[in-house]
Amino acid sequence: VGLDYLNLDRGAPTLSGGESQRIRLAAQMGSNLQGVLYVLDEPTIGLHPRDNERLLSSMRDLKSRGNSLIVVEHDEDTIRAADHIIDLGPGAGIHGGHVVAQGSPARLARQKNSLTAQVLGSPLQHPASGSRRSVDPAVARLRFTGLSENNLRNLAIDIPLGRLTVVTGVSGSGKSTLMRKCVLPLLRDAMAKPAARRLSRKSGPTLQPDALPHQVIEVDQSPIGKNSRSTVATYLGIMDALRNLFATLPESRLRGFTPGHFSHNAGPGRCPACQGLGILKVEMPFMPPVFVPCETCGGKRYRDEVLAVTYRDLSIFDALELSVTEASERFDGIPAIASPLRLLQETGLGYLKLGQSSPTLSGGESQRLKLVAELAASLDPRALLRQAARGASPFNFYLLEEPSVGLHLADVERLAAMLHRLVDAGHTVVVIEHNLDLIAEADYLLDLGPESGPGGGQLIASGPPETVARCKKSHTARYLAPFLARSQPTR
Repeated sequence: VGLDYLNLDRGAPTLSGGESQRIRLAAQMGSNLQGVLYVLDEPTIGLHPRDNERLLSSMRDLKSRGNSLIVVEHDEDTIRAADHIIDLGPGAGIHGGHVVAQGSPARLARQKNSLTAQVLGSPLQHPASGSRRSVDPAVARLRFTGLSENNLRNLAIDIPLGRLTVVTGVSGSGKSTLMRKCVLPLLRDAMAKPAARRLSRKSGPTLQPDALPHQVIEVDQSPIGKNSRSTVATYLGIMDALRNLFATLPESRLRGFTPGHFSHNAGPGRCPACQGLGILKVEMPFMPPVFVPCETCGGKRYRDEVLAVTYRDLSIFDALELSVTEASERFDGIPAIASPLRLLQETGLGYLKLGQSSPTLSGGESQRLKLVAELAASLDPRALLRQAARGASPFNFYLLEEPSVGLHLADVERLAAMLHRLVDAGHTVVVIEHNLDLIAEADYLLDLGPESGPGGGQLIASGPPETVARCKKSHTARYLAPFLARSQPTR
């Protein structure tokens, strides 16, 4: 499975996601079992298209031995290689949960109500806008030299500012090491120290910036909250606007309610029995604790007198029970609430409830929620004015590692549109990615390789996707060139 370069004493925490996946698969292949049902949940995570081929070959080998494989997957090549497809939908969340279609790939292609079939039948066009942002020599850059860490050896790279840059390369080629262990520390160090100290090094890694960002932000798929008090509304700041709205209603003024009365995390308006959680923890002897709805508030988190205050027949609890799509319609006249919600809709998260607990969100949902929060802040004119008044840099530096993980092919298109909006707002976005749909949307590519481990760590090619696609030494180019040829936008 392409892991011949690993040492037997290599520590597991030092392995990339793709390396870990392939080690687990190799262990099963070496067992030589027959008649086994294997269930694989997105085995292509962290894998380059070259490594996907190896993975598919390994799965076919397992099948040929008399085993059965069930694969939960979004990868196009894996879907097309399947003998039988079960497509769920038609939408996500409350709009899904149905078997839309099943059968061979050819049969699936005839199902008009399947979003998967639509995307497979009509591949996305790249670049979606019809043209790329220029990356000519006049564009300001961050210049890094002398980068040496793990398999990187004295690497030198440029990252153009105000552009969408994608870092590519086979699994284990050094992409995460480059960005997370070299670029981010250097960039943060440069922002924290005076220029004289920052640029005076004569050896070792250096950074020569044409300009420095206001902030360096890593948008990953880690949970956005660790307890049930954190919700979609609280994370996006919508909860503050809802509390202020309900506090200004005539009924609230009559009762002397303040915004604090409409907080379920603190304040006099929350249910005293469950402290605003809506559930109670019941300890069980010799068994794990169980959680039951609060009998006092019926799981609604608030006192009855607070729930009696309504806006368009909605109590504060009813408002939090709305989906993002429903709430954007009901609060259309309130920009502080409606604007972030519309952004969530555009990313395909319209099915989430405002009061949905953060720990229940998937990694992909959490990452898109973070992106929406950043995009909403970058488009807020008040925030931009405050930033300008402080004399701060007008742009941020965003790093995302494999944001396409867990996303349907159609959701990848929405994700790309979000990233472009951040760049259009003047920010610099760098993405570590294997997904060809995202790679083809880049303004600039940094392709590492040529192989994994000791055989990698070199900059094989850089430039627009069309330039990298012509590099004969690049494994990425071998897949990118035909992909670009089939996905040129219709003029």
